[in-house]
Amino acid sequence: MAASESYQAERLRMVRNQIQRRGVKDPRVLQAMQDVPRHLFVPSERRHQAYADGPLPIGGGQTISQPYIVALMTDLLELSGGECVLEVGTGSGYQAAVLSRLAKRVYSLERIPELASQAEVRLAELGCTNVEIHVGDGSVGLPEYAPYDGILVTAAAPRVPEALKEQLTQDGGVLVVPVGGRAGQILERWRCEGETFQIEKVAPVAFVPLIGSQGWDEDESPDRQWRSR
Repeated sequence: MAASESYQAERLRMVRNQIQRRGVKDPRVLQAMQDVPRHLFVPSERRHQAYADGPLPIGGGQTISQPYIVALMTDLLELSGGECVLEVGTGSGYQAAVLSRLAKRVYSLERIPELASQAEVRLAELGCTNVEIHVGDGSVGLPEYAPYDGILVTAAAPRVPEALKEQLTQDGGVLVVPVGGRAGQILERWRCEGETFQIEKVAPVAFVPLIGSQGWDEDESPDRQWRSR
Protein backbone atom coordinates (compact mmCIF):
# COMPACT_ATOMS: atom_id res chain seq x y z
CA MET A 1 0.00 0.00 0.00
CA ALA A 2 1.34 3.46 -0.93
CA ALA A 3 2.09 5.84 1.94
CA SER A 4 -0.73 8.20 0.93
CA GLU A 5 -3.24 5.33 0.89
CA SER A 6 -1.95 4.11 4.25
CA TYR A 7 -2.43 7.55 5.83
CA GLN A 8 -5.90 7.81 4.29
CA ALA A 9 -6.85 4.47 5.83
CA GLU A 10 -5.49 5.62 9.20
CA ARG A 11 -7.56 8.80 9.04
CA LEU A 12 -10.69 6.82 8.33
CA ARG A 13 -10.03 4.58 11.35
CA MET A 14 -9.27 7.65 13.45
CA VAL A 15 -12.62 9.22 12.57
CA ARG A 16 -14.60 6.04 13.13
CA ASN A 17 -12.92 4.79 16.30
CA GLN A 18 -11.74 7.92 18.11
CA ILE A 19 -14.26 10.58 17.09
CA GLN A 20 -17.56 9.20 15.82
CA ARG A 21 -17.81 6.58 18.56
CA ARG A 22 -17.34 9.28 21.20
CA GLY A 23 -20.38 11.18 20.01
CA VAL A 24 -19.29 13.68 17.36
CA LYS A 25 -21.95 13.29 14.65
CA ASP A 26 -21.83 16.39 12.45
CA PRO A 27 -21.02 14.98 8.97
CA ARG A 28 -19.15 18.14 7.96
CA VAL A 29 -16.85 17.91 10.97
CA LEU A 30 -16.25 14.20 10.40
CA GLN A 31 -15.46 14.81 6.73
CA ALA A 32 -13.02 17.62 7.57
CA MET A 33 -11.22 15.39 10.07
CA GLN A 34 -11.03 12.68 7.43
CA ASP A 35 -9.75 15.06 4.75
CA VAL A 36 -7.00 16.98 6.58
CA PRO A 37 -3.65 15.10 6.49
CA ARG A 38 -2.74 15.27 10.18
CA HIS A 39 0.65 13.61 9.57
CA LEU A 40 1.83 16.74 7.74
CA PHE A 41 1.41 18.77 10.94
CA VAL A 42 3.66 16.66 13.17
CA PRO A 43 7.47 16.34 13.13
CA SER A 44 8.69 13.76 10.60
CA GLU A 45 9.99 11.49 13.35
CA ARG A 46 6.47 11.37 14.84
CA ARG A 47 4.51 10.68 11.67
CA HIS A 48 4.02 7.03 12.54
CA GLN A 49 2.05 8.30 15.58
CA ALA A 50 0.11 11.03 13.76
CA TYR A 51 -3.26 9.27 13.97
CA ALA A 52 -2.85 7.86 17.48
CA ASP A 53 -5.41 8.70 20.17
CA GLY A 54 -3.43 11.40 21.97
CA PRO A 55 -1.51 14.69 21.70
CA LEU A 56 2.00 14.88 20.22
CA PRO A 57 4.86 17.37 20.76
CA ILE A 58 5.50 19.83 17.94
CA GLY A 59 8.41 21.76 19.46
CA GLY A 60 8.70 24.87 21.61
CA GLY A 61 7.02 23.08 24.52
CA GLN A 62 3.79 22.91 22.51
CA THR A 63 1.67 20.01 21.28
CA ILE A 64 -0.85 19.11 18.61
CA SER A 65 -4.10 18.12 20.28
CA GLN A 66 -5.63 14.68 20.43
CA PRO A 67 -7.80 14.18 17.31
CA TYR A 68 -10.98 13.78 19.36
CA ILE A 69 -10.41 17.08 21.16
CA VAL A 70 -9.89 18.87 17.84
CA ALA A 71 -13.13 17.39 16.53
CA LEU A 72 -15.07 18.09 19.73
CA MET A 73 -14.02 21.74 19.94
CA THR A 74 -14.79 22.22 16.25
CA ASP A 75 -18.19 20.56 16.67
CA LEU A 76 -19.06 22.88 19.57
CA LEU A 77 -18.77 25.90 17.26
CA GLU A 78 -21.69 24.56 15.19
CA LEU A 79 -20.37 25.97 11.91
CA SER A 80 -22.51 25.96 8.78
CA GLY A 81 -20.03 27.40 6.28
CA GLY A 82 -20.55 31.15 6.18
CA GLU A 83 -18.89 32.13 9.45
CA CYS A 84 -15.87 34.23 10.35
CA VAL A 85 -13.86 32.41 13.03
CA LEU A 86 -10.96 33.39 15.28
CA GLU A 87 -8.58 30.70 16.53
CA VAL A 88 -6.36 31.59 19.48
CA GLY A 89 -3.21 29.44 19.44
CA THR A 90 -2.21 28.38 15.92
CA GLY A 91 0.34 25.80 17.06
CA SER A 92 1.03 23.42 14.19
CA GLY A 93 -1.82 24.83 12.10
CA TYR A 94 -3.82 21.58 12.20
CA GLN A 95 -6.88 23.03 13.92
CA ALA A 96 -6.87 25.97 11.50
CA ALA A 97 -6.77 23.56 8.56
CA VAL A 98 -9.84 21.75 9.90
CA LEU A 99 -11.66 25.05 10.48
CA SER A 100 -10.78 26.23 6.96
CA ARG A 101 -13.02 23.51 5.55
CA LEU A 102 -15.96 24.53 7.69
CA ALA A 103 -15.96 28.35 7.86
CA LYS A 104 -15.82 31.15 5.31
CA ARG A 105 -12.85 32.91 6.94
CA VAL A 106 -10.40 31.89 9.68
CA TYR A 107 -8.06 34.22 11.55
CA SER A 108 -5.48 32.50 13.74
CA LEU A 109 -3.26 34.03 16.43
CA GLU A 110 0.05 32.55 17.62
CA ARG A 111 2.48 34.13 20.09
CA ILE A 112 5.53 32.11 18.94
CA PRO A 113 6.73 33.51 15.58
CA GLU A 114 8.50 30.32 14.51
CA LEU A 115 5.38 28.21 14.95
CA ALA A 116 3.28 30.79 13.12
CA SER A 117 5.70 30.80 10.18
CA GLN A 118 5.79 27.01 9.95
CA ALA A 119 2.01 26.75 10.13
CA GLU A 120 1.61 29.38 7.44
CA VAL A 121 3.79 27.35 5.07
CA ARG A 122 1.87 24.11 5.74
CA LEU A 123 -1.50 25.76 5.26
CA ALA A 124 -0.40 27.39 2.02
CA GLU A 125 0.84 24.05 0.71
CA LEU A 126 -2.58 22.54 1.45
CA GLY A 127 -4.37 25.36 -0.34
CA CYS A 128 -6.03 26.81 2.77
CA THR A 129 -6.47 30.24 1.22
CA ASN A 130 -9.14 31.37 3.68
CA VAL A 131 -6.80 31.25 6.71
CA GLU A 132 -4.83 34.30 7.86
CA ILE A 133 -2.21 33.90 10.59
CA HIS A 134 -1.12 36.70 12.93
CA VAL A 135 1.57 36.83 15.62
CA GLY A 136 0.55 38.38 18.92
CA ASP A 137 -1.09 38.07 22.32
CA GLY A 138 -3.97 35.69 21.77
CA SER A 139 -5.60 36.52 25.09
CA VAL A 140 -6.66 39.93 23.71
CA GLY A 141 -7.89 38.52 20.42
CA LEU A 142 -7.80 40.30 17.08
CA PRO A 143 -10.25 43.22 17.38
CA GLU A 144 -9.56 44.65 13.92
CA TYR A 145 -11.48 41.78 12.29
CA ALA A 146 -14.22 41.42 14.92
CA PRO A 147 -16.97 40.51 15.43
CA TYR A 148 -16.51 36.75 15.08
CA ASP A 149 -19.24 34.15 14.77
CA GLY A 150 -16.98 31.71 16.59
CA ILE A 151 -13.82 31.91 18.69
CA LEU A 152 -11.88 28.76 19.51
CA VAL A 153 -9.09 28.92 22.11
CA THR A 154 -6.54 26.11 21.96
CA ALA A 155 -4.78 27.03 25.21
CA ALA A 156 -6.01 27.12 28.79
CA ALA A 157 -7.06 30.37 30.48
CA PRO A 158 -7.29 30.94 34.24
CA ARG A 159 -10.55 32.79 33.42
CA VAL A 160 -12.38 33.65 30.22
CA PRO A 161 -10.69 36.73 28.69
CA GLU A 162 -13.05 39.71 28.54
CA ALA A 163 -11.51 40.81 25.24
CA LEU A 164 -12.59 37.58 23.56
CA LYS A 165 -16.13 37.84 24.89
CA GLU A 166 -16.36 41.37 23.53
CA GLN A 167 -15.27 40.24 20.05
CA LEU A 168 -18.12 37.75 19.60
CA THR A 169 -21.11 38.38 17.38
CA GLN A 170 -23.84 39.38 19.82
CA ASP A 171 -26.55 37.30 18.21
CA GLY A 172 -25.41 33.74 18.87
CA GLY A 173 -21.61 34.03 18.70
CA VAL A 174 -19.87 31.03 20.29
CA LEU A 175 -16.64 30.95 22.31
CA VAL A 176 -15.04 27.57 23.07
CA VAL A 177 -12.27 27.75 25.67
CA PRO A 178 -10.56 25.56 28.32
CA VAL A 179 -10.74 27.27 31.73
CA GLY A 180 -9.04 26.23 34.96
CA GLY A 181 -5.82 25.82 36.91
CA ARG A 182 -2.58 23.88 36.92
CA ALA A 183 -3.91 20.34 37.28
CA GLY A 184 -6.49 20.58 34.53
CA GLN A 185 -9.38 22.54 33.12
CA ILE A 186 -12.97 22.32 31.98
CA LEU A 187 -13.80 22.90 28.34
CA GLU A 188 -16.51 25.56 28.27
CA ARG A 189 -18.82 26.91 25.58
CA TRP A 190 -20.03 30.50 25.91
CA ARG A 191 -22.88 31.54 23.63
CA CYS A 192 -23.51 35.27 23.33
CA GLU A 193 -27.15 36.34 23.55
CA GLY A 194 -27.10 40.12 23.41
CA GLU A 195 -25.74 41.35 26.73
CA THR A 196 -25.72 37.91 28.38
CA PHE A 197 -24.04 34.54 27.88
CA GLN A 198 -25.31 31.01 28.00
CA ILE A 199 -22.51 28.93 29.54
CA GLU A 200 -22.06 25.18 29.14
CA LYS A 201 -19.38 23.11 30.85
CA VAL A 202 -18.51 20.34 28.41
CA ALA A 203 -15.63 18.09 29.51
CA PRO A 204 -12.44 17.92 31.57
CA VAL A 205 -9.31 18.65 29.50
CA ALA A 206 -5.61 19.48 29.90
CA PHE A 207 -4.10 22.19 27.69
CA VAL A 208 -0.95 24.28 27.48
CA PRO A 209 -1.36 27.70 29.14
CA LEU A 210 -2.70 30.79 27.42
CA ILE A 211 0.12 33.28 27.95
CA GLY A 212 -0.87 36.92 27.71
CA SER A 213 -2.22 40.03 29.40
CA GLN A 214 -5.62 38.37 29.93
CA GLY A 215 -4.22 34.87 30.45
CA TRP A 216 -1.25 33.57 32.41
CA ASP A 217 1.83 35.69 33.03
CA GLU A 218 5.00 34.14 31.60
CA ASP A 219 6.52 33.65 35.07
CA GLU A 220 3.36 32.17 36.64
CA SER A 221 2.38 29.85 33.80
CA PRO A 222 1.85 26.20 34.70
CA ASP A 223 4.59 23.67 34.05
CA ARG A 224 4.62 21.22 31.16
CA GLN A 225 1.98 18.97 32.60
CA TRP A 226 -0.25 21.01 30.25
CA ARG A 227 -0.59 18.55 27.42
CA SER A 228 -3.03 19.23 24.59
CA ARG A 229 -3.01 21.83 21.88
